[in-house]
Amino acid sequence: MSPAQQRGLALWAALLSAVVCLCFLPASRQVSVLIFIVVLGLIAACLYIVSRRVQHDAPLYMEDLPEATYRQPVILVCGDLPLAWPQPSQVLTVTQGCWIRVEDFQDLEQVARQVLWQRPDWGRQLSVLVSVCPQKHADSEALTSSLLTLRWQISQLRNETGYSVPLVLSGQVGSAMTNELLWQAVFPGEGVKVWRESTAPCSIDAWVTTGGTPVVKQQVLMNSLMDWFHTHVRAVFMDENPDIPIIEPAAVLWGIGQILAGSLAFSAWTAWLSRHTAMQQVAGWQPVGTDSTVISPLPDFVLPLLPEGRGLTPRGRAWRFAFGLFTLAVIAALLSSGWNNRQLLHRVSFDIARYDRISMNDYGPKADAVAVLRDDAAQLDGWARNGVPARMSLGLYQGERLRLPLLEAISSYVPPSPPKPPRISAPKIVRLDSMSLFDSGKYVLKAGSTKMLINSLVGIKARPGWLIVVAGHTDNTGNPQLNQSLSMKRAEAVRDWMRDTGDVPESCFAVQGYGENRPVATNDTPEGRALNRRVEISLVPQADACQLPGKSQTSSQDDGVSQHNGE
Repeated sequence: MSPAQQRGLALWAALLSAVVCLCFLPASRQVSVLIFIVVLGLIAACLYIVSRRVQHDAPLYMEDLPEATYRQPVILVCGDLPLAWPQPSQVLTVTQGCWIRVEDFQDLEQVARQVLWQRPDWGRQLSVLVSVCPQKHADSEALTSSLLTLRWQISQLRNETGYSVPLVLSGQVGSAMTNELLWQAVFPGEGVKVWRESTAPCSIDAWVTTGGTPVVKQQVLMNSLMDWFHTHVRAVFMDENPDIPIIEPAAVLWGIGQILAGSLAFSAWTAWLSRHTAMQQVAGWQPVGTDSTVISPLPDFVLPLLPEGRGLTPRGRAWRFAFGLFTLAVIAALLSSGWNNRQLLHRVSFDIARYDRISMNDYGPKADAVAVLRDDAAQLDGWARNGVPARMSLGLYQGERLRLPLLEAISSYVPPSPPKPPRISAPKIVRLDSMSLFDSGKYVLKAGSTKMLINSLVGIKARPGWLIVVAGHTDNTGNPQLNQSLSMKRAEAVRDWMRDTGDVPESCFAVQGYGENRPVATNDTPEGRALNRRVEISLVPQADACQLPGKSQTSSQDDGVSQHNGE
């Protein structure tokens, strides 16, 4: 991937991390922010390491390579290369594939790394063609050593890239027996086929049958080349070696052309022919010339038989990686949402169970428990009205199934009865018969009234916060003004007796004279008039009344009305 794609993926990863950490992670806000910062640091570190590794491993840039989306075979050509190349660049792109010239066979591994660095997706379509021209080698042992080096480099290349990197072996000699370049090739599971530019590929039998004597001579020379190639080239790659794995060629090619640039008069090929055949006495077994400007065509016919590229382009790989990050983020969000809903379910269920365990008579803890349930219900109602928060969403929200049991538990709560208001005792009224205390028309206490006063007023005591009210009443006999004055003076007489006898401060008393205005019975009968002639003594609550030193304010529990009649 390009640096721009790497930066884009880093930004995408940062965005997904922000969404997961800040919206879904089952942690407090401070912890979520801290985790997000750590993830950002890891993303930045990975981006830095990748960019530094690319800069460190980047070899020299190779020009004229096809685009990264190119999926046809790419062949690294090494070994005995033609001195002339169709174009100045080492890269030659044809209709069915791409040839890349490797000048020095010892640089094969380096060139392959250079190609894969620029085109990382070409590993599946990369192949190696090793060209061997026996007429260019004077020493067979040096050739074997070079081939062993290539075998080692190809095995290393396979190990580093993880791809099979097919090997194609090609042997070529020059001979005047043919006017055009003749190729014969064998592929695994197939017989040897003849390839020529002018005709379609065919079997050797068909070619020899239709070609006559010249073709037979060419085939004899080709058979000699096959024998030499099998002994000196193919065997080097296929022999058992404890240090280097066997590399079986995907195809073996043999070619004969008129001109072979760089051929030697005395070579390993001529020595082998001298020992094994009589071809040296046959006219035309040597090339017509060694002109280095003649371009030897490459075996393009083998390209369709080599593996083509598969897999994604760099852009496709970037999209796949982005989708992978998105998938991981979705999984993390789902797991976080599931955990958050599980915690909500456990919390509310625990609150309901705790409420149910508390007795309804245990008012304090029961009220606290129902207050917690009301908070839970308010939270669920808020989410129902305003929307479920992201950390609880993604189709995993469990709040709706909790609302009904939560509301049922709240509705079952019975609050304690309100405290009864303090009952204010009705003032105690003591009614005294005036005729038992006073003579008719008089307001001076009789001499024998003391005993009755003491017996009747035993419950009337001076208390802080209570006012002793003494009220005098008469019947309707006589003048109303005189009756009102008489009732007041009789009340004052009783007040004075209580004050002097009980040593009660005068601030504890209130004196009233009502005359004939408040009868308790009818004045039309003697019995009724007797009941109306009375003195009433009562205790009336008043906050600032009768404040005695050393006494605290208390409330009287005496209530009701008592009637005391004199003898």
